[in-house]
Order: sequence, then C-alpha cells, then structure tokens
Amino acid sequence: MNEALLRSLTPSVLAVLVRRGADFAAAEDAVQDALLEAIRVWPADPPRDAKGWLVTVAWRRFLDQARSDAARRRREDLLDEEPAPGPAPAVDDTLQLYFLCAHPSLTPASAVALTLRAVGGLTTRQIAEAYLVPEATMAQRISRAKRTVSGVRFDRPGDVATVLRVLYLVFNEGYSGDVDLAAEAIRLTRQLAASIDHPEVAGLLALMLLHHARRATRTAPDGSLVPLAEQDRTRWDTASIAEGVGILQAALARDRLGEFQAQAAIAALHADAPTAEETDWVQIVEWYDELARLTDSPVVRLNRAVAVGEADGPRAGLAALAEVDASLPRHTAVAAYLHERDGDPATAARLYAEAAHKAPNLAERDYLTRRAARLNTAR
Repeated sequence: MNEALLRSLTPSVLAVLVRRGADFAAAEDAVQDALLEAIRVWPADPPRDAKGWLVTVAWRRFLDQARSDAARRRREDLLDEEPAPGPAPAVDDTLQLYFLCAHPSLTPASAVALTLRAVGGLTTRQIAEAYLVPEATMAQRISRAKRTVSGVRFDRPGDVATVLRVLYLVFNEGYSGDVDLAAEAIRLTRQLAASIDHPEVAGLLALMLLHHARRATRTAPDGSLVPLAEQDRTRWDTASIAEGVGILQAALARDRLGEFQAQAAIAALHADAPTAEETDWVQIVEWYDELARLTDSPVVRLNRAVAVGEADGPRAGLAALAEVDASLPRHTAVAAYLHERDGDPATAARLYAEAAHKAPNLAERDYLTRRAARLNTAR
C-alpha cells in the first residue's frame, strides 16, 4: 500500500467534495472512510485511476451519510451531482483547499490548526508541538474548528496571511519532524507566488529555499544532529541559495517588510558566510531586532539572544536571555551554550543535561546529552 500516494491525494479529494456541496466535517469523514477502504481493497485490486476511485467512494460515503439526515429532495439533488465514472481531471486542488480552510468564520490560529490536520496530514501531537501547547489543548481547538465550519459553505476563502502561516508550519514539520512535507510546502508556495503578487509570499518562498538548501547537512549518517557551525558548507545547495537570495532581494526592494522577509534575510546571511567564523552576526542581530518589532515573539527573542552572544560576547547573550521567559522550549539549551562559551563548563554541563530531558525529539535529546557528557569528561 502506497501511503505517500494516499496522503498526496487526500487534499484534492477533500476539495472535490467541498466544491460539490459537502460541509467540511462530513467531507473529511467521508474521505477518511474512502482511505480505509483503499487500504483494504487496493493491495489485491489496485485502481487504474487512484484519485477518481477515491472521489467516487468518498462521495458515495457522503451520500450515505446525507441520506440519513437530509430530506428526499436534497438527496436526489446530490445524487444528480455524483461524479461520472472514469478518470478525474488532473487538477491540483491542494492550494485551493488551504484557502478554503482559512475561512473567515475561524480565528487564524484555529484555521491553521484545522488545515494542518485536514490538509497537511499532521497528527494532533505534531501540531501541538508546533504551537508549543499541550496535545489535549490542540485537540479541543481542532474539534471546535470543525464544529464551527460544519455546515458552512466555503464561498468566502480566507486571507493570504493565514495561508502563509499554514505553509510555514507545514514546511517546518516537513523539515525537522517525522512527516516529510517540506518539498510539498515549497511547491505550493511557488504556486502561490506565481498567482499572487505579494512580498511576504516571496519572502516565505525565499526562506524555505534557503533553509532547504542546508537540509542534507543538518544530520550525520547516523541520524545525529549537526549544528549550523559544524555543517559542511560545500554540500549546501548553491542553486537554491542563489534562487532564494534573488527572490528575497526583489521582495525587500518593494519596501514592504514582513516577518518572512526578515527571517529570510537572517537565513541569507548564514548562507552567505563561507565559514561559521565569517558570519555577519552584527547584521543578524539587527534583523532579529526588526523581526522582534514585527512579531513580538518570545521565540524570536530567544534566537536573538544567541545572535547577541555571537556578536557581542556570551555575557551580552546571557543578559539578553535573562529578558526571555525561562519556561520557553530550548531556553535551557541556549543558556547552556552561552555558559559554555563564557568558560563555565560545570554550569553548561548541568544545563545541557537538563535541556536534554526537555528535548522535543530523540535526535535533539541525544545531541544535548553528548554535549553534557563531553563537558563532564573534560573537567
């Protein structure tokens, strides 16, 4: 069973049902039923047209549900709209579905969460980690979003800002998590950039390309993390870097700065440095100041503390870190790094060990544990 194929077809099938009049919650249920049926049937009898098969089965599941709730006349109208047998049109509905899920009846946070779950294929746990909230809280948020849009016709699609937030979170999950969605997020953002003249769309595309260019060097063959300063820069994708920088420069020239352009500018400065030692940390701090002004994000202030530590020394970095909420994820790891650079291995080792216990994934936990062990051994 090709689970990747099923995952890639899900948004398109869901969009077909929504366009044909199914409310979102019922359409999602019908598509899930069709996917389960595909898992059962396809190994022995694979269809010639996978999307067409899923559309037909999902639509019939939806009709079965509608028959139990709707009046006879509405049922007959729906039956008349049943897709004709044969191949489904080769149209990519995924980007359209992102806009549909960013519905005005939802708050931006709820729209992002619902889209990540229904379109992006992420689990509730993965979405909760992206939002830095408990899984139970995110499950409630997604359930409320489904109830809100249940029965709502999607004739007023949401705004660009919400769609960009969704694409950004999907890219981050694909870049660093268990579900490989980074390439799909880049593809969809390219599609969006081609259809909308918006500097923040360009900024997001540039940011994705610049981060993706370093992807092959972020982990060692054994799966362990490789920090940015230790990555083999000769293996970075120079074509993607050049494309990202070009897109970013054109966006910045329009003088309509947004958070994705600012993030891309920071990524471009990292990509432009031939070695870690030649990184222009002073300029990076200035871009973090812009980003903090635009977002007022504690995560931005945490990353800024690292940059300050590189530009002005670890004591300055620790002073900047003291202004950041200590309960923020990775705060302890940043404190450990700055104390290590400040020549305090005992404190750094203790903090690395503490950070390892809080790490959100196994690779990060192993990396922090090794840092603590190395410092303890050296003492």
